[in-house]
Amino acid sequence: MTVLATLRQQFDALNHAYLQVHKAKEDLFWDTYMAVSDDDAGFARAEAAFKDFISSPERLAQAKSAVAQLQGLPAESERDALLHGFKGWLALFESNIIESDEARKLMTELVELESELFAKRRAYKMHHLNEAGEREEATLSMLSTNMGTNREEAARKSSHDALLGLERWVLDNGFLDIVGKRNQLARSLGYADYFEYKVKKNEQMTPDQLFAILDDFEARTRDANQRALDDLQAKHGDAALLGHNLRFHMSGDVTRQIDPYLPFSKAVERWVLSFRRLGIQYRGATMLLDLIERQGKYQNGFCHGPIPSFFDGASWVPGQINFTADAKPDQVGSGARAINTLFHEGGHAAHFANVTQNAPCFSQEFAPTSMAYAETQSMFCDSLLDDADWLKRYARNSKGEAIPDELIRARIEAAQPFAAYAERSIAVVAYFERALYALPENELTAERVLELARSSERRILGIAVSPRPLLAIPHLLNQESAAAYHGYLLANMAVHQTRAYFIGKFGYLTDNPAIGPLLAQHYWGPGNSINHNATLLSLTGEPFNARYLADSCNQSVEQAWAEAQKLIAESAARDYPAQYPGDLDAHIRLVHGAELIADNAAGDAAMFDRFESWVASRYPASVH
Repeated sequence: MTVLATLRQQFDALNHAYLQVHKAKEDLFWDTYMAVSDDDAGFARAEAAFKDFISSPERLAQAKSAVAQLQGLPAESERDALLHGFKGWLALFESNIIESDEARKLMTELVELESELFAKRRAYKMHHLNEAGEREEATLSMLSTNMGTNREEAARKSSHDALLGLERWVLDNGFLDIVGKRNQLARSLGYADYFEYKVKKNEQMTPDQLFAILDDFEARTRDANQRALDDLQAKHGDAALLGHNLRFHMSGDVTRQIDPYLPFSKAVERWVLSFRRLGIQYRGATMLLDLIERQGKYQNGFCHGPIPSFFDGASWVPGQINFTADAKPDQVGSGARAINTLFHEGGHAAHFANVTQNAPCFSQEFAPTSMAYAETQSMFCDSLLDDADWLKRYARNSKGEAIPDELIRARIEAAQPFAAYAERSIAVVAYFERALYALPENELTAERVLELARSSERRILGIAVSPRPLLAIPHLLNQESAAAYHGYLLANMAVHQTRAYFIGKFGYLTDNPAIGPLLAQHYWGPGNSINHNATLLSLTGEPFNARYLADSCNQSVEQAWAEAQKLIAESAARDYPAQYPGDLDAHIRLVHGAELIADNAAGDAAMFDRFESWVASRYPASVH
C-alpha cells in the first residue's frame, strides 16, 4: 500500500471515529437538556469520552506525523486534500490538547462538577407574578419577557428577584468550586488563569488584545449610554433605573403594541419564508426544533449539530442539527422572542449545514471554531428583524394588516437610545469574567463574587444592578461558553461590517436572494479552515473593523428613523424576484420533548398549518 493510500485510510478512520463519539455525546446532550432523559451520568460519560478524543496526545501525534509525511510528497489533488484535512485535525487537537496526566484528571473532575450543577439547576424552580397577577413557575425567558412587558411594578420586581435568587443559588451550589477547578486546569497547562486559557484557545488572541478592542468600544459608546440613562431618569424618575424597571421603561409598551403583528404561531412560517427568500439552503440537513418551554428543559436557546456536514470523499454528508427556544406562546412578547431565536439559531444551522470541507472537524461549534466567527453567522440573520423593510413585509396581524409606520418609529424611539446599552450588556460579561478568574483563591467567596458582579455592572452599564444579573446568565456555568461571551460583541461588530458591505453593494438585505449564496461561499463553506478575519476579508475586502457597530450605536433617533423611512420607501418601489428557491432543502421536525408537533414531509405549508393548529389548541390565549 502506498503512503498516500495508508494516510487516506487513517484519515477516513479518524473522520468516522469522530462522528461516532461526537454524535453519541450530542444525542445525550439534547435528551438531557430537553428533559427527555435524566441520564445525567450517561451524558457525563459521553462528554468525557468526547473530551478524551479531542484532547488525545496520540491522535495529535498521528495528525502531526501525517502532515509531515504529506508535506514530503509531491503536490497533487489527492495529497493536497489530505494535507488540508489533516491540518484541520491538527488544529482541533492542538486547540484541545491536555498533555499532562494532572490536567486530564482536572478536566475529568471539572466535567463531573459541571454535570452535578447542571442536574441540580434543572430541578431548581423560580416563580414570579404574571400578567394576571398570579404566582407561577417561570423560566429565564418568561422572567425576562415579564420585566419588559408587565405594567405592574410588583410583578416586574418578582421576576428580577427570582434572578437575584438564582445568582445566590448558583454561588451556593457549586459554581465557586467550578471556578476554582477551571483555574487549576488552566494553570496546570501554563496559563495565568481560565480566562486567558479560553480567550487564547477560542479566539487566538490574548486577553490584552481582546480588551484593547473592548476598551476602545467602551470608550466610544460611554457617552451615548449615559445620555440614554439620564434621559430615562429625567422622564420616569429615579426608579426607572432599578433593575426590575429598566427594560419596561425602555420598551414595554412598544413590545405590547407590536405583539399582535408578531404572533408566536406564525414564527416558524416567517422564518422559513424569509430565509428561503434570502437564498439560504441547508443542503439536505435534518433539523430538529424544540421551541416551547416546559418543566426541566434548558432555559436558553442553543444550536448543536450531532452530525457535522462534510464531504466524505466524493459523498456529501448532510448535517443533522438541533436547535431550541424557550417560548411561552401566550405571554406578551413571546412571538418576537421566538422569531428572534429562530433567526439566530437558524443562522447557526445554516452555517453548520454549509461547511463544504473534507472532514467534520471543520464544521463543529467547538475550538478551533472561533465563537465570534460562529456568532457572526447567527447574529447577522437575527439583525434583519430590526430592519424596517423586513417588518413591513413580514410583521402582520391576524387580519393580514402590515405593521404601521408609526409603530416602527415608536420601536426605534424606544430602542435606538439604548443601542449602546445593549452592546455594553454583552461587554460587561467579559469585564466580570476576566476579574472573576483573576481573583485570588482566598477571595473566591459568594459575597466577594456578588460584589464583583455589581461593581462590573455599575462601571459598564451605569446602573446599580442589571436587569439580567451577571450570575444568572447560563453561559457562565458551562465550560464551552464560559469566558467566551465577548464573542457575541466581536460578532456584532462583524455583523455591522457585513451589513454595510451588502447595503453598499445591493442597497437592501430583506428578501435579497443573493445574500445566502454569498454567505455560503465566503463565510460558511470554509468552516474553521480560515480565521474570522479572513472570512471578512474574503467577502467585504477589509479586515475586522469595530467602527460600523460603534457608529450605529451612536446614531440619533432621527438618523435611525430617516434610514428606516428610506428602507420602507425603497422596499415599496422595489421589484422583488418573482421566483425564489422552492424550499430550504432541509428535513424539518418541530417537536415538544418526545412529541412530534409537525414536520415538512408533506411540504412547508402543511407544517405551518399543523404548527399553528397545535399552538392554538394548547395556548388559545396566544391567538389574537
